[in-house]
Amino acid sequence: MSSSARHSPGLKNYIEKNEIAEALTLQVCLESLIAISKVVSPITGSFSDRDTCMKKKTLQTLLKTQHTEITEYHIYTKLSRFEKNASNRTILEKIASEELKHFRVWEKYTGAKVNPSAFKIWIYYMISVLLGVTFGIKLMKRNEKKAVKIYQKIPREIPEAAVIEAEECEHEKNLIGLISEERLDYVGSIVLGLNDAIVELTGALAGLSLALQNAKMVALTGMITGISASLSMAASEYLSTKSENNGKSPLKASVYTGIAYIVTVIVLILPFIFIAQPLTALALTLTIALLVITFFTFYVSVATDISFSKRFFEMAGISLGVASITFIIGYLIRKFWNIEI
Repeated sequence: MSSSARHSPGLKNYIEKNEIAEALTLQVCLESLIAISKVVSPITGSFSDRDTCMKKKTLQTLLKTQHTEITEYHIYTKLSRFEKNASNRTILEKIASEELKHFRVWEKYTGAKVNPSAFKIWIYYMISVLLGVTFGIKLMKRNEKKAVKIYQKIPREIPEAAVIEAEECEHEKNLIGLISEERLDYVGSIVLGLNDAIVELTGALAGLSLALQNAKMVALTGMITGISASLSMAASEYLSTKSENNGKSPLKASVYTGIAYIVTVIVLILPFIFIAQPLTALALTLTIALLVITFFTFYVSVATDISFSKRFFEMAGISLGVASITFIIGYLIRKFWNIEI
């Protein structure tokens, strides 16, 4: 301490306070580093120079990405174990090994042991079983596309990020595209049956609702019309597929079209069976039609990588447009022909 400080009590107090403040500041910084090191490196308990260079936000990002990779590894592994097609099984096993490799890269930087999400493993496995492996995987990738953007934001001190980003893109564009599923091969036949059933039957039910004004009669007439139309569509699809000679089975194509058509018919007619007021039943039927269009359009857009909004508004516009026109026709027929039931 200088002589001026020894002779000046005020200056002495000032210096002592600054020394205490600096000591406290250093202590706080040291405690913060120790706390962060425990979060970042729970295995070693150390805080390396590499980790100190990373921002806390980056470390959190790496931990989230690490969690995603190990979860997807278990999803692909579980799917591969239950996949009967040998080619599909090989593809799934390859993707699983890549995900595990990515997990270990992030683990090297975070030093943290991260457990997979049991819920995500279960939900995506069930979706894949019920709606197809391709749909389940692409839905998972669509929900986690932010991960690719995250790789681009990770600092340059992690050179592996660029490699992992490229491999993730390869998974989606190449490997997943190699997976073969019958339901996707015949998705065109399913779309044909579903679209025609929605467009034709919503239109017919709209016209019948105003012309007959009796829910039971509308349901009976609609069911007869729908069943005959489904058989007609199935036969047409059989002949069409056979003439195209594109490698698809005409019988399978016709079955997919017929089943899609008849299931849609049953769903659309249900309101008229349980609701006595035909116009109320019609409103519910149109709502159900929109829900069916929404679900199936979403399914096709995910599985085949097409635009959801464009296809949805196209199908919804056609269905509601046809329903409106036939509703007016039913009203005109009832008024000018004086039909009363």
